[in-house]
Amino acid sequence: MTQSRIIMLISIGLVIGSFFYFGLGEYLTLESLKAQQVAIEHYRAANPVFSVVWYVSVYIVVTALSLPGATILTLAGAAVFGLLWGTIIVSFASSIGATLAFLAARFLFRDSVESRFGERLNAINEGITRDGTFYLLSLRLVPLFPFFMINMLMGLTSMKTWTFYWVSQVGMLAGTIVYVNAGTQLASIESLSDILSPALLASFVLLGVFPMFAKKIVDSIQANKVYKQWQKPKKFDNNIIVIGGGSAGLVTSYIAAAVNAKVTLIEKHNMGGDCLNTGCVPSKALIKSSKLLAMLKRSKEFGIQEINADFEFSDVMARVQAVIAKVAPHDSVERYTELGVDVIEGEATIVSPWEVEVKTAQGSQVITTRSIVIAAGAHPFVPPIPGLDKIDYLTSDTVWDLRDKPGRMLVLGGGPIGCELAQSFHRLGVQVTLIEMLPRLLIREDIEVSEAVAEKFVSEGIDVKLEHTAKEFIIENGEKILLAERDGQQVRIAFDQVLLAIGRAANTTGYGLENLGVELSPQRTVQINDFQQTNFPNIYACGDVAGPYQFTHTAAHQAWYASVNALFGSFKKFRTDYSVIPWATFTDPEVARVGLNEQDAVEQGIAYEVSRYGIDDLDRAIADGEAYGFVKILTVPGKDKILGVTIVGEHSGDLIAEFVLAMKHNLGLNKVLGTIHIYPTMAEANKYAAGIWKKNHKPEKLLTWVARFHQWKRGGV
Repeated sequence: MTQSRIIMLISIGLVIGSFFYFGLGEYLTLESLKAQQVAIEHYRAANPVFSVVWYVSVYIVVTALSLPGATILTLAGAAVFGLLWGTIIVSFASSIGATLAFLAARFLFRDSVESRFGERLNAINEGITRDGTFYLLSLRLVPLFPFFMINMLMGLTSMKTWTFYWVSQVGMLAGTIVYVNAGTQLASIESLSDILSPALLASFVLLGVFPMFAKKIVDSIQANKVYKQWQKPKKFDNNIIVIGGGSAGLVTSYIAAAVNAKVTLIEKHNMGGDCLNTGCVPSKALIKSSKLLAMLKRSKEFGIQEINADFEFSDVMARVQAVIAKVAPHDSVERYTELGVDVIEGEATIVSPWEVEVKTAQGSQVITTRSIVIAAGAHPFVPPIPGLDKIDYLTSDTVWDLRDKPGRMLVLGGGPIGCELAQSFHRLGVQVTLIEMLPRLLIREDIEVSEAVAEKFVSEGIDVKLEHTAKEFIIENGEKILLAERDGQQVRIAFDQVLLAIGRAANTTGYGLENLGVELSPQRTVQINDFQQTNFPNIYACGDVAGPYQFTHTAAHQAWYASVNALFGSFKKFRTDYSVIPWATFTDPEVARVGLNEQDAVEQGIAYEVSRYGIDDLDRAIADGEAYGFVKILTVPGKDKILGVTIVGEHSGDLIAEFVLAMKHNLGLNKVLGTIHIYPTMAEANKYAAGIWKKNHKPEKLLTWVARFHQWKRGGV
């Protein structure tokens, strides 16, 4: 805490202490007020201006310091200044005092609260930005809530000072009038309960609820404006129509069918979407084959002098397609039809908020529905690099059609997709050059993670070129060349095939969003709110088309919220929970993460401690010849609460699950440490990492006394 804060805290403490030490509270009781009423009125008549100044000053101090007596001062205001002027004076004095308390709490405590609870406070601040005015107004209208608590708690949020002041002025006015009016009848009041009867309290409660109801009415009116040019059908063919048969669409359809809703799923290409056909499944099949070849080259490490592998590149790529075919029944039309989903293989176009036109080989039809869920996925982003249109380039969608092994492959992009495919093709005998315009690979991970992956790539023979910006593709004498720039110098890189892996763009065109007026975000994804809704309340979006994450598991996660809110949102809506999102990059070394890493914590200003365990010390890793990598855990300073975990090493994507569970259910590292882990397994790395935290927080003073106890037990002095 800074010196200015300490001085202010001491000053406030001295004032409050003096108030109680000198018994000043005795002057702010109903009995004292009634006894002194005549004297106070005489003083006010003799000194009208000065009495107002004194009264306002005392009221502001009492309110700002949350001292007892504000209610009595309100009654006094009415008794001395009358109903009209008493109401005006009390209204402004109370609002100013409350605002000073608000500012004091913000100055003294907000920084420390943000440092300890930054992530949670961010969520609260988002709610304050969105609905803070209505929340505060509701609280102010109900005198059951202690105003001093409201003042201090709001000071810890991002609410603007002016907003707090005027909402407090308006919100406290009803209660002020009640108390001031009672103060004009001071002689008949025996206790404060004479003012607040149960009926009056109930009225205040209803009054406090009114702003939130009013907000819902306003939201409903605003939402219905988007429907004004369309005629809503009187009956509907479906409860939900889902556009897109990838992970998000399949899960949405499954959930809807499971609760006996009428659901139609429309897919124009292949069921299973990108994950099955061009993403997760084929890439992991390719990684497995390439990793086997890499393991064979390490045979001497395992006591085997030599193992030769005889393989054809085309056979490996054929195996990839075989794996896709074997997994495909899980996502097939037949399976989802059996589950109760009406699956249509065709092209969808949204023609109104409740109508979707479907074109199939047999013709077209218009289907009506109460809700629409957009799960249209994404596609590889193709950058506007001059000359690219003259090159037969590959993307993560088309690379699986390769059957002839390229001699030299240029991979553009050092993110997860680029890194996974670059390493896999290199291990299959392709000469790979990996180009990244940023200073390091996997830029979302911590520096040592990027370095571990880059070092492995270089050691295997991949030509990693960082801080190279692709400028132009040319063909000279029949040879394909990339002209790149590094430090202002031109670099020429020859290649046979180029693989573009620099991100994916949401599919937001071609199925009616433009004509309907569905809004897009600055990232060119479908704009959604916390409930997966678009600007049309009955149209939802989930998965890659909505973002912010482009993972199969987050698409499925969002789909649950989209389907449940679409079906039951008129009764209860659920905000999508992004608090614990894990992911993995399946390079060698494998990288997995959940929650914050160090660079995220620094950027967000969140205080943290690091506990790190090197997997090179793990028995099972040593036995398996995989003794590399680490488990790094971020925790709240001084506590075992987990903020985030990064794991680098063999099977990291599997090991991270224990920490995902722990974070989801608020289990700390003491619980992880106290859980039995089978020996010898890679999972023991999680326990040992928790042990590092425990060792760093051992109770030194207690252990000193324990040592003395043992010495005494041995007969020592």
